[in-house]
Amino acid sequence: MRRVRVLLADDHQIVAEGLRGLLETEFDIIGTVCDGRALVEAARQLRPEVIVVDISMPLLNGLDATRQVKRASPETQVIVLTMHADATYATRAIEAGAAGYVLKHSASAELVTAIREALQDRAFVSPCLATGSPRVLIDRRQAPDETPLTPRQREVLQLLAEGYSAKGIAAILGISSRTAEFHKYRMMEMLKVQTGAELIRYAIRHGIISTDMVESQTTASRACDPPGPSPAP
Repeated sequence: MRRVRVLLADDHQIVAEGLRGLLETEFDIIGTVCDGRALVEAARQLRPEVIVVDISMPLLNGLDATRQVKRASPETQVIVLTMHADATYATRAIEAGAAGYVLKHSASAELVTAIREALQDRAFVSPCLATGSPRVLIDRRQAPDETPLTPRQREVLQLLAEGYSAKGIAAILGISSRTAEFHKYRMMEMLKVQTGAELIRYAIRHGIISTDMVESQTTASRACDPPGPSPAP
């Protein structure tokens, strides 16, 4: 019997290897990626039936990556696997199109169940979250995102929060530096903020980037921006 094809997305190699060991006896693990942009591309090429993704992914967070995957392939089921034991994050994950929300410390007990539920078109949320949360989350699955930012603006904002310059953002997204700057200042105008720090706080508050990712980028000196993919023709 053909086994379900699963794609893993986590920026910590040890975690990814642990997930592979946990799942490969029952599912066909077709790949592992370590950032959100690579996830979107791998999903397009490999066409997995299930994706297991962390929220805190570099370049493109797990929730925005989920949105892009679901727009391109609505039938692909996404399970968010995270350390964030927070009903707000869980709600955002379900709103983004995820079928499940599993906490990393519960993965060994719950992840396989979450995947099985997703394949039956049923939502799964780790039971240790607040009582009643799963029902609220399921009911809100099609609720609109609360931020007024466009998907492109969210991408630019995450990269700004990660410390990329306009030039670096332009290389990653395949746009001009001028366009990257335009998005930055348009967001500041829309959100009525005056500084880059305020933009970053907004990104954290709305789950576009997590505090731990900002801290990791702050402690690491970014001498230069990585080249990113070649600009689109």
